[in-house]
Amino acid sequence: MSIDLSEDEIQRYSRHILLAELGGTGQMAIKNASVLVVGAGGLGSPVALYLAAAGVGRLGLVDDDVVELSNLQRQVLHATGTVGHKKVASARERLNALNPEIVVEAWDMRLDAASVEELVSRYDLVCDGCDNFETRYLVNAACVRQGKTLVSAAVQRFGGQLSTFRPQLGGPCYACLYPPHDGEDTASPTCGDAGVLGAVTGVVGTLQATEALKEITGIGTSMAGRLLMWDALSMRFSELTLAADPACPVCGAAGVRL
Repeated sequence: MSIDLSEDEIQRYSRHILLAELGGTGQMAIKNASVLVVGAGGLGSPVALYLAAAGVGRLGLVDDDVVELSNLQRQVLHATGTVGHKKVASARERLNALNPEIVVEAWDMRLDAASVEELVSRYDLVCDGCDNFETRYLVNAACVRQGKTLVSAAVQRFGGQLSTFRPQLGGPCYACLYPPHDGEDTASPTCGDAGVLGAVTGVVGTLQATEALKEITGIGTSMAGRLLMWDALSMRFSELTLAADPACPVCGAAGVRL
Protein backbone atom coordinates (compact mmCIF):
# COMPACT_ATOMS: atom_id res chain seq x y z
CA MET A 1 0.00 0.00 0.00
CA SER A 2 1.43 3.39 -0.97
CA ILE A 3 1.48 5.96 1.82
CA ASP A 4 -0.25 9.17 0.82
CA LEU A 5 -0.43 11.39 3.90
CA SER A 6 -0.14 15.18 3.91
CA GLU A 7 2.22 16.97 6.27
CA ASP A 8 -0.76 17.93 8.42
CA GLU A 9 -1.93 14.31 8.52
CA ILE A 10 1.54 13.07 9.44
CA GLN A 11 1.57 15.52 12.35
CA ARG A 12 -2.03 14.79 13.39
CA TYR A 13 -1.53 11.02 13.41
CA SER A 14 2.11 11.00 14.50
CA ARG A 15 1.41 8.95 17.66
CA HIS A 16 -0.20 6.27 15.51
CA ILE A 17 2.64 6.31 13.01
CA LEU A 18 5.16 5.84 15.82
CA LEU A 19 3.56 2.52 16.72
CA ALA A 20 5.51 -0.30 15.06
CA GLU A 21 2.30 -2.33 14.69
CA LEU A 22 0.65 0.50 12.73
CA GLY A 23 3.12 2.89 11.13
CA GLY A 24 2.24 4.75 7.97
CA THR A 25 0.72 1.65 6.38
CA GLY A 26 -1.72 1.20 9.25
CA GLN A 27 -2.67 4.85 9.17
CA MET A 28 -3.37 4.61 5.45
CA ALA A 29 -5.64 1.63 6.11
CA ILE A 30 -7.54 3.77 8.59
CA LYS A 31 -7.69 6.68 6.13
CA ASN A 32 -9.04 4.41 3.39
CA ALA A 33 -11.65 2.79 5.64
CA SER A 34 -15.35 3.55 5.97
CA VAL A 35 -17.35 2.78 9.12
CA LEU A 36 -21.07 3.00 9.85
CA VAL A 37 -21.94 3.87 13.46
CA VAL A 38 -25.49 2.85 14.37
CA GLY A 39 -26.72 5.21 17.06
CA ALA A 40 -25.35 8.64 17.98
CA GLY A 41 -25.98 8.23 21.69
CA GLY A 42 -24.08 6.90 24.68
CA LEU A 43 -21.99 4.33 22.82
CA GLY A 44 -22.02 6.04 19.43
CA SER A 45 -20.50 9.17 20.98
CA PRO A 46 -17.13 7.72 22.08
CA VAL A 47 -17.04 5.38 19.08
CA ALA A 48 -17.52 8.21 16.59
CA LEU A 49 -15.19 10.60 18.43
CA TYR A 50 -12.30 8.14 18.54
CA LEU A 51 -12.78 6.88 14.99
CA ALA A 52 -12.89 10.46 13.74
CA ALA A 53 -9.82 11.38 15.78
CA ALA A 54 -8.04 8.29 14.44
CA GLY A 55 -8.66 9.43 10.87
CA VAL A 56 -11.23 6.96 9.53
CA GLY A 57 -11.70 8.41 6.06
CA ARG A 58 -15.47 8.14 5.84
CA LEU A 59 -17.66 7.91 8.90
CA GLY A 60 -21.43 7.40 8.73
CA LEU A 61 -23.81 8.01 11.63
CA VAL A 62 -27.42 6.83 11.59
CA ASP A 63 -29.97 7.96 14.18
CA ASP A 64 -33.47 9.47 14.02
CA ASP A 65 -33.55 11.00 17.50
CA VAL A 66 -33.11 14.54 18.82
CA VAL A 67 -30.79 15.69 21.60
CA GLU A 68 -32.45 15.90 25.01
CA LEU A 69 -31.07 17.38 28.20
CA SER A 70 -31.07 13.95 29.86
CA ASN A 71 -28.72 12.68 27.12
CA LEU A 72 -25.85 14.99 28.08
CA GLN A 73 -24.83 12.98 31.16
CA ARG A 74 -23.28 10.38 28.81
CA GLN A 75 -23.71 11.34 25.13
CA VAL A 76 -20.57 13.45 24.86
CA LEU A 77 -20.94 14.14 21.13
CA HIS A 78 -23.62 16.67 22.03
CA ALA A 79 -23.75 19.89 24.05
CA THR A 80 -26.28 22.01 25.88
CA GLY A 81 -26.54 24.28 22.87
CA THR A 82 -27.67 21.39 20.65
CA VAL A 83 -30.62 20.29 22.82
CA GLY A 84 -33.59 19.96 20.47
CA HIS A 85 -31.35 19.45 17.41
CA LYS A 86 -31.20 16.20 15.45
CA LYS A 87 -28.49 13.98 16.89
CA VAL A 88 -26.82 13.24 13.58
CA ALA A 89 -26.57 16.97 12.76
CA SER A 90 -25.14 17.74 16.21
CA ALA A 91 -22.71 14.83 15.87
CA ARG A 92 -21.54 15.81 12.39
CA GLU A 93 -20.80 19.35 13.53
CA ARG A 94 -18.75 18.09 16.48
CA LEU A 95 -16.83 15.54 14.42
CA ASN A 96 -16.07 18.01 11.63
CA ALA A 97 -14.67 20.38 14.25
CA LEU A 98 -12.54 17.60 15.70
CA ASN A 99 -11.14 16.40 12.37
CA PRO A 100 -11.85 18.28 9.14
CA GLU A 101 -9.68 15.77 7.24
CA ILE A 102 -12.45 13.13 7.18
CA VAL A 103 -15.89 12.85 5.58
CA VAL A 104 -18.81 12.59 8.01
CA GLU A 105 -22.13 11.37 6.60
CA ALA A 106 -25.28 11.95 8.66
CA TRP A 107 -28.26 9.64 8.12
CA ASP A 108 -31.34 10.98 9.87
CA MET A 109 -33.49 7.86 9.76
CA ARG A 110 -34.70 4.84 11.66
CA LEU A 111 -33.41 1.67 10.08
CA ASP A 112 -35.86 -0.80 8.61
CA ALA A 113 -35.52 -3.94 6.50
CA ALA A 114 -35.09 -1.95 3.28
CA SER A 115 -32.89 0.93 4.43
CA VAL A 116 -30.49 -1.21 6.46
CA GLU A 117 -29.36 -3.15 3.38
CA GLU A 118 -28.62 0.01 1.41
CA LEU A 119 -26.82 1.71 4.28
CA VAL A 120 -24.67 -1.26 5.33
CA SER A 121 -23.61 -1.76 1.70
CA ARG A 122 -21.96 1.68 1.69
CA TYR A 123 -19.42 0.91 4.44
CA ASP A 124 -16.60 -1.53 5.14
CA LEU A 125 -17.42 -2.17 8.79
CA VAL A 126 -20.33 -1.52 11.16
CA CYS A 127 -20.29 -0.48 14.83
CA ASP A 128 -23.64 -1.09 16.52
CA GLY A 129 -24.43 0.91 19.64
CA CYS A 130 -28.21 1.08 19.40
CA ASP A 131 -30.53 0.45 22.34
CA ASN A 132 -33.07 -2.07 21.02
CA PHE A 133 -33.06 -5.66 19.81
CA GLU A 134 -35.13 -4.94 16.71
CA THR A 135 -32.44 -2.72 15.21
CA ARG A 136 -29.64 -5.00 16.38
CA TYR A 137 -31.20 -7.96 14.58
CA LEU A 138 -31.72 -5.92 11.40
CA VAL A 139 -28.10 -4.71 11.41
CA ASN A 140 -26.71 -8.16 12.18
CA ALA A 141 -28.70 -9.84 9.40
CA ALA A 142 -27.61 -7.20 6.87
CA CYS A 143 -23.96 -7.62 7.89
CA VAL A 144 -24.24 -11.42 7.55
CA ARG A 145 -25.82 -11.17 4.12
CA GLN A 146 -23.18 -8.74 2.89
CA GLY A 147 -20.16 -10.31 4.59
CA LYS A 148 -19.47 -7.21 6.69
CA THR A 149 -17.80 -7.30 10.09
CA LEU A 150 -19.96 -6.07 12.98
CA VAL A 151 -18.49 -4.71 16.21
CA SER A 152 -21.32 -4.71 18.74
CA ALA A 153 -21.54 -3.31 22.27
CA ALA A 154 -24.21 -2.74 24.89
CA VAL A 155 -24.38 -1.03 28.29
CA GLN A 156 -26.80 -0.91 31.20
CA ARG A 157 -26.53 0.42 34.74
CA PHE A 158 -22.92 -0.27 35.84
CA GLY A 159 -21.65 -2.57 33.13
CA GLY A 160 -21.40 -3.48 29.50
CA GLN A 161 -20.34 -6.06 26.97
CA LEU A 162 -18.53 -6.19 23.66
CA SER A 163 -17.94 -8.63 20.82
CA THR A 164 -17.00 -8.72 17.16
CA PHE A 165 -19.09 -10.76 14.75
CA ARG A 166 -17.68 -11.92 11.42
CA PRO A 167 -19.44 -15.14 10.39
CA GLN A 168 -18.08 -14.65 6.88
CA LEU A 169 -14.82 -15.95 8.40
CA GLY A 170 -16.49 -18.83 10.22
CA GLY A 171 -17.36 -17.24 13.57
CA PRO A 172 -20.73 -16.67 15.22
CA CYS A 173 -23.11 -13.82 14.46
CA TYR A 174 -25.08 -11.71 16.94
CA ALA A 175 -28.11 -14.01 16.60
CA CYS A 176 -25.97 -16.98 17.65
CA LEU A 177 -25.46 -15.18 20.97
CA TYR A 178 -29.00 -13.83 21.30
CA PRO A 179 -31.34 -15.98 19.19
CA PRO A 180 -34.49 -14.16 18.02
CA HIS A 181 -37.71 -15.70 19.29
CA ASP A 182 -40.67 -15.24 16.98
CA GLY A 183 -43.75 -14.06 18.79
CA GLU A 184 -41.90 -13.51 22.07
CA ASP A 185 -41.04 -10.20 23.66
CA THR A 186 -37.30 -9.60 23.21
CA ALA A 187 -37.39 -6.11 24.69
CA SER A 188 -34.92 -5.30 27.44
CA PRO A 189 -34.84 -2.26 29.72
CA THR A 190 -33.21 0.77 28.10
CA CYS A 191 -30.98 3.28 29.86
CA GLY A 192 -34.10 5.42 30.17
CA ASP A 193 -35.75 2.62 32.14
CA ALA A 194 -32.89 1.13 34.15
CA GLY A 195 -30.35 3.96 34.22
CA VAL A 196 -26.66 3.93 33.40
CA LEU A 197 -23.54 5.47 34.89
CA GLY A 198 -22.42 7.93 32.22
CA ALA A 199 -18.75 6.99 32.29
CA VAL A 200 -19.63 3.34 31.62
CA THR A 201 -20.71 4.26 28.07
CA GLY A 202 -17.36 6.02 27.60
CA VAL A 203 -15.34 2.96 28.62
CA VAL A 204 -17.34 0.44 26.59
CA GLY A 205 -17.64 2.75 23.57
CA THR A 206 -13.89 3.36 23.61
CA LEU A 207 -13.27 -0.38 23.70
CA GLN A 208 -15.63 -0.69 20.73
CA ALA A 209 -13.70 1.95 18.79
CA THR A 210 -10.46 0.13 19.63
CA GLU A 211 -11.83 -3.13 18.24
CA ALA A 212 -12.98 -1.38 15.07
CA LEU A 213 -9.50 0.06 14.52
CA LYS A 214 -7.95 -3.37 15.11
CA GLU A 215 -10.27 -4.89 12.51
CA ILE A 216 -9.43 -2.13 10.02
CA THR A 217 -5.68 -2.49 10.45
CA GLY A 218 -5.47 -6.23 11.13
CA ILE A 219 -3.46 -5.85 14.34
CA GLY A 220 -3.88 -7.75 17.59
CA THR A 221 -6.36 -10.51 18.40
CA SER A 222 -9.95 -10.04 17.29
CA MET A 223 -12.85 -10.25 19.72
CA ALA A 224 -14.59 -12.55 17.19
CA GLY A 225 -15.74 -15.67 19.02
CA ARG A 226 -15.36 -13.96 22.39
CA LEU A 227 -17.70 -11.90 24.56
CA LEU A 228 -16.08 -9.36 26.88
CA MET A 229 -18.12 -8.34 29.92
CA TRP A 230 -17.27 -5.52 32.34
CA ASP A 231 -18.65 -4.79 35.79
CA ALA A 232 -17.72 -1.24 36.77
CA LEU A 233 -18.72 -1.64 40.43
CA SER A 234 -16.17 -4.41 40.99
CA MET A 235 -13.90 -3.09 38.20
CA ARG A 236 -13.61 -6.60 36.77
CA PHE A 237 -13.57 -7.92 33.24
CA SER A 238 -14.66 -11.43 32.34
CA GLU A 239 -14.82 -13.29 29.05
CA LEU A 240 -16.91 -16.01 27.45
CA THR A 241 -16.05 -18.07 24.39
CA LEU A 242 -18.70 -17.96 21.66
CA ALA A 243 -19.30 -20.52 18.95
CA ALA A 244 -21.32 -20.37 15.73
CA ASP A 245 -24.71 -22.04 16.05
CA PRO A 246 -25.33 -24.41 13.09
CA ALA A 247 -29.07 -23.92 13.67
CA CYS A 248 -28.87 -20.13 13.76
CA PRO A 249 -31.69 -18.74 11.60
CA VAL A 250 -29.44 -15.93 10.38
CA CYS A 251 -25.99 -17.39 9.69
CA GLY A 252 -26.52 -21.15 10.13
CA ALA A 253 -27.44 -23.90 7.70
CA ALA A 254 -31.05 -22.67 7.42
CA GLY A 255 -30.10 -18.99 7.49
CA VAL A 256 -29.65 -16.07 5.11
CA ARG A 257 -26.13 -17.05 4.05
CA LEU A 258 -27.55 -19.61 1.60
